[in-house]
Amino acid sequence: MAEEKETSQPVAPTIDIDAIVRETAKKAADEAVKAYQASLPVVDKSGHDVTVTGDESDRALKGNPYKGLGEFLMDVKAAGTGGQIEARLMPLKDDLEGFNMTRALGSNFIKSLSGAAKSLKQTGLNEGVGAQGGFLVDTDRMGGLMERVYSIGDLLQRAAMFQVSANSNGMTFRFENETSRATGSRRGGIRGYWLAEAGVKTASQPEFREVEMRLHKVAALVYATDELLQDARALESYIMRVLPEELKFMVEDSIVNGTGVGMPLGILASPCLVTQGAEVGQAADTVVAENIIHMWSRLWSPSKRNAIWLVNADVTPQLHLMGLPVGVGGQLVYMPPGGLSGAPYGTLMGRPVIEAEYCDTVGDVGDIILADLSQYYMIEKGGVQAASSIHVNFVYDETVFRFVYRVDGIPSWNSDLTPIYSANTVSPFVALAAR
Repeated sequence: MAEEKETSQPVAPTIDIDAIVRETAKKAADEAVKAYQASLPVVDKSGHDVTVTGDESDRALKGNPYKGLGEFLMDVKAAGTGGQIEARLMPLKDDLEGFNMTRALGSNFIKSLSGAAKSLKQTGLNEGVGAQGGFLVDTDRMGGLMERVYSIGDLLQRAAMFQVSANSNGMTFRFENETSRATGSRRGGIRGYWLAEAGVKTASQPEFREVEMRLHKVAALVYATDELLQDARALESYIMRVLPEELKFMVEDSIVNGTGVGMPLGILASPCLVTQGAEVGQAADTVVAENIIHMWSRLWSPSKRNAIWLVNADVTPQLHLMGLPVGVGGQLVYMPPGGLSGAPYGTLMGRPVIEAEYCDTVGDVGDIILADLSQYYMIEKGGVQAASSIHVNFVYDETVFRFVYRVDGIPSWNSDLTPIYSANTVSPFVALAAR
């Protein structure tokens, strides 16, 4: 029997591809780390810094080593998939296991990307474009109407108001005709005498004057469609509130500035107004402490318990700067002891200071007025009358709102008053002359 020969096939050696890749990546990473460490400053044994000139990648890093986004992303991809890590990429590694794009490409490039992103049209539904979904996003809406608050009514509530009866359109007043407190002029002509025993008495009598006031009409009118009134529920209540306020504003303005023709006669046009002159050498558009003192001295003494200061808002800074000289120094007049850190008194000579829109700007007559409004007489009939109608513009489906206020007013004095022992006249109404 023939002997069988053994036959064998050569076995191919096994190659661990993954191990080779890991080894290659590790080697590349080690080389990159060594290159990065080599770029760091070297300190010799003496402790002195030794300047080391970096390689080309180090020098390029200072000027943004990547000139384009593409090559930067390719290197990042290679580093993330186990490929060779570029030396210029290693210094860009941050704490989050990523790479700093700003340092790689420069801040200007990053800014340009932001600008481009803003200008790009959205490709999906978004809030920024109404047709792409923005119209569907609502906002909270505050109910009602936001209104400003004004201090209208301060003057009306201080004036002496009288109501006209149902069958009248005016009112007649009778006043003493007194213009001087000199002997023989008091109360318009009453005079007393010192008499000896059995002396003859001399008769005297007062003098009167009669003033007739007639109602004047101030009105306001507003149209609104029925649809608007139905859909905007706050509108009607708003109209009913602010239009009477407008009429009161007109009346209060006339208390100060009225001409007496078709409207009340105002303080500034009244023959009883005392105008206190400016101080000698006083600068234009100023109010000084001497003005206040002299205005106060010209106020009729019984009015000093009721008077108020009406000022334009432009006058307020002048009040805060007013001072009186004391020795080589001085003291502020309108300021509390705490200065601006405390609340200003809001009074002068103990009487309230009220900023009023009706006063003229600083430097003009009427910018500051000292007034006792209890000496300003007014008549009205029923207050502000409100009415509405759907018939005036019926064919247009509009409702009309009408507001009417019938009123008149006049200072109760027909002239200023000369005191018995003073040449300076007095009045319940004092204004500062133009400066």
